[in-house]
Amino acid sequence: MSSPVMRSLARTRQFSTSRVVAHKKPLWQRLFKIPLDAGALGTVFATTKLGYSLYRESRPSKQAPQTALTTVGGPKKNVVILGTGWGSTSFLKDLDTTLYNVTVVSPRNYFLFTPLLPSAPTGTVDNKTIIEPIRSIAKRTPGVVNFLEADAKDIDVENQTVTIHQATTEHSGVSKEDSGSSVVKDTFEQKINYDYLVMGVGAQPTTFGIPGVAKYASFLKELPDSVQVRKKLLSAIERASLYPVGSPERKRLLSFVVVGGGPTGVEFAGELQDYVDEDLHKWMPEIADEVKVTLIEAMPNVLNAFSKKLWSYAHEVFTETNIDLVLNTAVKNVTDTTITAQKKLADGKTETLEIPYGVLVWATGNAPRDLTKSLFQKIPEQNTARRGLLVDKTLKVDGTDNVYALGDCAFTGNPPTAQVAHQCGEYLAHQFKVKADIADLQQELIKASNSDEQSKVQTRLESAKKGLKEFKYEHMGALSYLGAEKAVADLVWGKFSSTSTGGAFTYLIWRSVYIQMCMSARMKALVASDWAKVSIFGRDTSKE
Repeated sequence: MSSPVMRSLARTRQFSTSRVVAHKKPLWQRLFKIPLDAGALGTVFATTKLGYSLYRESRPSKQAPQTALTTVGGPKKNVVILGTGWGSTSFLKDLDTTLYNVTVVSPRNYFLFTPLLPSAPTGTVDNKTIIEPIRSIAKRTPGVVNFLEADAKDIDVENQTVTIHQATTEHSGVSKEDSGSSVVKDTFEQKINYDYLVMGVGAQPTTFGIPGVAKYASFLKELPDSVQVRKKLLSAIERASLYPVGSPERKRLLSFVVVGGGPTGVEFAGELQDYVDEDLHKWMPEIADEVKVTLIEAMPNVLNAFSKKLWSYAHEVFTETNIDLVLNTAVKNVTDTTITAQKKLADGKTETLEIPYGVLVWATGNAPRDLTKSLFQKIPEQNTARRGLLVDKTLKVDGTDNVYALGDCAFTGNPPTAQVAHQCGEYLAHQFKVKADIADLQQELIKASNSDEQSKVQTRLESAKKGLKEFKYEHMGALSYLGAEKAVADLVWGKFSSTSTGGAFTYLIWRSVYIQMCMSARMKALVASDWAKVSIFGRDTSKE
């Protein structure tokens, strides 16, 4: 017979086993728990990383001061950066600013996240959300950077100087839409010297010389454009509510026209229709039912830079969301109330269209700025340039020894996108690091006391020179929002694989990529916060 103790242990073991079996979860529950746990861990990790990034950004490290000499005793070169766009800011952010005395000159003291600019006029994101103060970016570099808020008025390539200009104006208080005026109170002008000049002044909207566009259309290129478009939209809506239903003036005021079927025009049209469907229908349903959003494109398709199968998908989404897509149509004239356009028919004939509008947004293409065009005339090698400064494979401006151009003001043979400008900035920052290393080694070579030491330095110098490489653009894909929480994407996976996709899941990819592209953790947090606020409270319909 077994002892009482043994019998008790057996009963305990049997009871414990039964408890384990009774509480064991089914296989599907255990498998389902894996992604939940991974998601929870991912959320904790992402939140912790974002919090740490915000902490680091708010407490930048002490910067090295600007000096006349480098650490090896040679003269430290002055680098002047013109502009605070994608190219210039990417260059500044990646540049080791302890190697040069860096000065940034720009009429605006912030970096603008242009991919989300079409979302700003409707209030999907706030205007302040998509800008990053350039002084904040400069403060997070290892060396002190001087910033001058001014226009670059002239470049003297021979004497290596830039003339900067700032005019202080006093406005009369009358809105821009009225015939107000501004008075110049004070003008500041100064010449600054450079050893290297990096031009990233961007481009300006082009009107193709079409009468009335410059006077009556609104553009979507800079932050003030977003403010102006929003005021015009809300003013047109409020004015339309004063007129009786069915009146021609009410119909005209509620006709919103976007010209240009590229990503900017398409995304703004989609955002505008979202605003009508999701917010205006809630608060002003009688107005929302009469709003008409029209997208005009001179080509047979929108988003021509995307794969062909996404063209038809974009057209389908526009049909579903009631955006009137007018293709093969070129604008010929614009008045304060009407657009005259010429539509090419299938039989080759043309038809003249008269399109009344309340708000017209022009999102067609780019033209060089005046500063860029002045170099077309000054430098013989640039006399044939039209779209941007001609550059070699290292982004150096043809006809110069120490002037570089990147972004929309340079003609590199690549599309004028933020992706190209960003890669140009990163590339040029690396090139300048190599240039500084070469300059230091040349100083060491001069100071070498014997042939053996000279030989060693010469070997290192030759090795460093191999780091000077040509710029090669690596296309990472293209994204565009269509509205109704749908997007299209041409995604590139390595060098030999790509995927074209569209729909609601692609919309999540679009949002994820844009968050990753943000220039700072602060901007990432604000963009995510704005999207969350809109999903909970909707867009603001008040007019500032």
